[in-house]
Amino acid sequence: MTDPTVRALRLLSLLQTHRFWSGGKLAERLEVSARTLRRDVERLRGLGYRISAEPGAAGGYQLQAGSALPPLLVDDDEAVAIAVGLRVAAVGGLDDAERTSLSALAKLEQVLPRNLRRRVAALQEHISPVVWGEHKRVSADVLAQLALTCRDRERVRFHYTARSGEETQRLVEPHSLVAQGPRWYLIAWDVNREDWRTFRIDRLAKLHGTGVRVQPRQLPGENAAEFLKADRPGAAPQYEAMFRLHMDRRSFHTHFGAWGRDAVENAEGVMEWRVRGRTPQEVLAYMFWLPDGVEWDVCSDDDAVRAAASAFRDRLAQLAVR
Repeated sequence: MTDPTVRALRLLSLLQTHRFWSGGKLAERLEVSARTLRRDVERLRGLGYRISAEPGAAGGYQLQAGSALPPLLVDDDEAVAIAVGLRVAAVGGLDDAERTSLSALAKLEQVLPRNLRRRVAALQEHISPVVWGEHKRVSADVLAQLALTCRDRERVRFHYTARSGEETQRLVEPHSLVAQGPRWYLIAWDVNREDWRTFRIDRLAKLHGTGVRVQPRQLPGENAAEFLKADRPGAAPQYEAMFRLHMDRRSFHTHFGAWGRDAVENAEGVMEWRVRGRTPQEVLAYMFWLPDGVEWDVCSDDDAVRAAASAFRDRLAQLAVR
């Protein structure tokens, strides 16, 4: 790689993907000598990037927090808007956006100047995404820090409070962050227990990085989301029913949006929507979402759901509207 500009951009890209790079590893990736690497680092410093250097055999380079944001070509106000938007997306659990929101947030938080961090924190304090039910909120700062440790394969320590109330100290190797409804979970290798564990992030406290980086481990299962489902079978919906609605696909998706993305249209042009819940009542609650003027029916092979539907019908029959 002989073009200095291309090499400098490649170097910047590498510095942004990890917190710390050894000098030898960086020179090897760029296919340059140590002397050329030092010149390229100085070139980036001249463009406004704060890059620290550690001397010695174990030394290397690190892109420091507080650097400017030339690659994004945004001003301070735009950087704050991006950071706040990513925090809302991450904590709010937007459909299929958790992983990408956290990845982008982690990169931005790494170089965001201190004064802009304060502005972001102040704005975030007064932004409240709508979340159904009562759930303890997770700090976006904690999510960003964990996203960095997952990316860098850095061991972390924290205090964890179990459902029973017992508090333990954990040393883990973070692998993935997964959102399930309004809750966030950390999937990690527990060093002391020598096994994979799932942690609710709202139960974490006193999170600290150790600076120790490890080789990535192979997670059991197809992916992190499937691992979470297998690890927490009691949290998965246990009851289901099939709603059949006589409406066209377009009208159905216009009315239900992302909530009805799993529905399919059968050969008779009827939308079949399989719904699930943790209780029979949660399944039946979907009836209140059905639009007026649409013919529909519901069936279930689950005795508990059928019994709950019968009981609910009887209660409605006894209801006196005053």
